[in-house]
Amino acid sequence: MQIARKLTDDVRAGRYQVDQALPSERTLSEQLNVSRVTARKAIDQLVEQGLVVRKRGSGNYIAPRIEQPLSNLSSFSEQLQQRGYKPASRWLRREIVIAGADEQMSLALSPNTRVARLERLRFADDVAMAYEVSVLPATVVPDPLAIGDSLYQYLERIGKPPVRALQHIRAMNAPAELARQLDVPEGQAVLFITRIAYLENGEAVELTHSYCRSDHYDFVAEMRRG
Repeated sequence: MQIARKLTDDVRAGRYQVDQALPSERTLSEQLNVSRVTARKAIDQLVEQGLVVRKRGSGNYIAPRIEQPLSNLSSFSEQLQQRGYKPASRWLRREIVIAGADEQMSLALSPNTRVARLERLRFADDVAMAYEVSVLPATVVPDPLAIGDSLYQYLERIGKPPVRALQHIRAMNAPAELARQLDVPEGQAVLFITRIAYLENGEAVELTHSYCRSDHYDFVAEMRRG
């Protein structure tokens, strides 16, 4: 536990950079005069905390961490690219369905309106960062399969880019299925984010529910008095 705490402090203090390899178990055991089993257990704790990622046959590396300003409206892909990460998505579902009651209310839709529902896992450098469900009117996204890795790039391409959004953030404990998707222990705290994005004319165009790993995300807000 002492070794894990020291390594955690080193990571959070920036003594290791993202994607930098940790010393091997053998090196740690020799440096700290402990057994390799003890060194392995210490690294196991960092993996469980999400600070370290194991890459099979390569070693242990510092995991990505995203610092997102709350004042900027940007896509997940844009946030990662700006910070030098490689974004990727794994699509779980892309379909046209009838909007649910909460979706009708959030997007100001009439009953029985058809919407595109997009369900996916978001990755940064092959690390699962978030599970995301986006809902948009089918008049905006008539063919969900036409969307690539970036929803906002698609909206830019069709001339319907969001210009503002309302976002609500709260904490929740991951149920079993969500924990499995994000590769975290069941019950671990995650950030649940609801965003409604609007076009220039005030029309609601996107409702997104995101479940983000709290060990990989920091949200930053600048505030001024007066």
